[in-house]
Amino acid sequence: MEIHSQESSSRAYQDQKSSSIFRLDLTGDARPACGLSPVEALYLTMRDGVKLALDVILPVNNRAETKLDTILVLTRYWRGIKGSPSNKYADLFVPHGYAVVVGDVRGTGASFGVWPHHRERSETLDYSEVLDWVVKQPWSTGHVIGYGLSYTANTADWMAERNHPALKGIIPRFPDYDPYEDLYFPGGIPNVHMGQNWGNLVKDMDRNLLLLPEGQSSPGVRPVSLVELDSALRDHQRVPSVWEGFQQVKFKDDRPSTWGGASMLDWSIQEVADRVDRSGVPTQTWAGWFDGGTAQGAIRRFLRQSYLMNVVIGPWNHGGDIPYDPLRSSGEAILPTISTQQTNDVRFADACFSGHAVREQGKILHYYTLGTGTWKSTRSWPPAARRRRWYMASGFRLSSLPGEMIGFDSLEVDPAAGDVISNRWSTQVDCGKVDYGDRRDFDAARLAYTSEPLTHDLEITGHPVVHLSITSTREDGNFFVYLEAVRPDGVSCYLTDGQLRAIHRKVCLDSPFRVLGPQQSYLTRDAEPLTPGKPAILEFTLHPISAHLPAGYCIRVCVCGSDKTTFANVPTDGAPPLLNFQHGSVGCYIDLPIIES
Repeated sequence: MEIHSQESSSRAYQDQKSSSIFRLDLTGDARPACGLSPVEALYLTMRDGVKLALDVILPVNNRAETKLDTILVLTRYWRGIKGSPSNKYADLFVPHGYAVVVGDVRGTGASFGVWPHHRERSETLDYSEVLDWVVKQPWSTGHVIGYGLSYTANTADWMAERNHPALKGIIPRFPDYDPYEDLYFPGGIPNVHMGQNWGNLVKDMDRNLLLLPEGQSSPGVRPVSLVELDSALRDHQRVPSVWEGFQQVKFKDDRPSTWGGASMLDWSIQEVADRVDRSGVPTQTWAGWFDGGTAQGAIRRFLRQSYLMNVVIGPWNHGGDIPYDPLRSSGEAILPTISTQQTNDVRFADACFSGHAVREQGKILHYYTLGTGTWKSTRSWPPAARRRRWYMASGFRLSSLPGEMIGFDSLEVDPAAGDVISNRWSTQVDCGKVDYGDRRDFDAARLAYTSEPLTHDLEITGHPVVHLSITSTREDGNFFVYLEAVRPDGVSCYLTDGQLRAIHRKVCLDSPFRVLGPQQSYLTRDAEPLTPGKPAILEFTLHPISAHLPAGYCIRVCVCGSDKTTFANVPTDGAPPLLNFQHGSVGCYIDLPIIES
């Protein structure tokens, strides 16, 4: 493993051969040279008669005999706004000499058809036909890269699933590798803030309605023709909001009545990992420590997939344009900026199109360590960490020794208790900043266990694992665990968290990700309700993190049973659970992955 400061990291990566696709440039911006031609909007008819709306943008004054490599983006967020001369993807790539094709997936934007849920199979089958069409264009070299952010990152992943010979690479930025665990039901708990707000937002977009950040109404999606747009919008009305389906989901294999027989397993790219591997397409993917579960998904991808990949995990919100490092001063710069990230994407695309990428082998993961401003790179995960156990002891102490006093701490769940809105889950809705503030503000509804000040610096890198020995008065419930760092001035800083709905507590022993810690299947067959009053064990992993804590800081672990700001309360009716958390040698503890200095 290589460890560098920001400055030395930049030099180290720059010193590698310039063609290396595995380096991460921390500074510098590409210098584009080409202007953009006017948008050509057109319809492409699919095998079942559904017409997809596409925009084609080429470099200005491109000569007819000049063949161009193509960046393909398929989105459900409108390929362009009415009256806009371009789109953000064309603005990024066309100046570098690429053709850019952006399409509205079926049932969205100006495209015909219906969109009942994410990556419905008819939608992903369309990707092959769009690729076929690109290859046949007179300006096309026949080489394509799938690109995108968030939903469009997921469509890039599903392009790889199609195993199309024209696809030479994909660059999914901040995708959901497993949408159940990484976004909509982390730990099996319904993420109402995301499911409801996002579901209703995109349904409004399918009605050609969008409220811009300034509070102004959008003029609507870019039409191919106004008459056909009206017909397409009538198509979109034939299915309800995806939020209606989410309300019928508890397990991964549930099949909501509004989804035509599909479950969330059917639109998880993790579930088709073998098919994606067969494509062999080089991949560069980005994730954020504070962006929903994208970091967890990126690490799972790194472990599970065999194709060549460059993985980058930074201290970012959804989209990577707003960094957050609670262990550093707010004014300190964190690199790479969004512009430099995009420069890395252009360089990766160049390597894929030139054929250099497929001649490389292996995969690498670059990750940022909080509190240091440093980046590290590794070809294996988890890093060489030693798990150190900290017990939730009597007197609300977090101790490296279990202690002989056996007892319990009680917590009556407050169903009205919440957390900051600027959290890792809400950024998935609006790409807004993440800021957890001083965690002591939420102590009233939680149990907080704090260590003595550290006598030496300590680095936590990997997935913390929590072991809760509990009893409850209810058969089900939510359990939230927060890992924090307490500064010498008493301010408690968020590092990461994890959650588990009790009914999903059965540990899946054959999970391909068990090296990361206990894993749950979230399948109907593995449901294990609690028996009220009977002791039970809940073991689960927290979201991964890398953080350097200086001597003098304390470690703090908080537990609670509600976060009304983001998640649905479980159970939904009756008396709130009364929880007892056992302490002592057979009680609750957390295992932290420690990197020895």
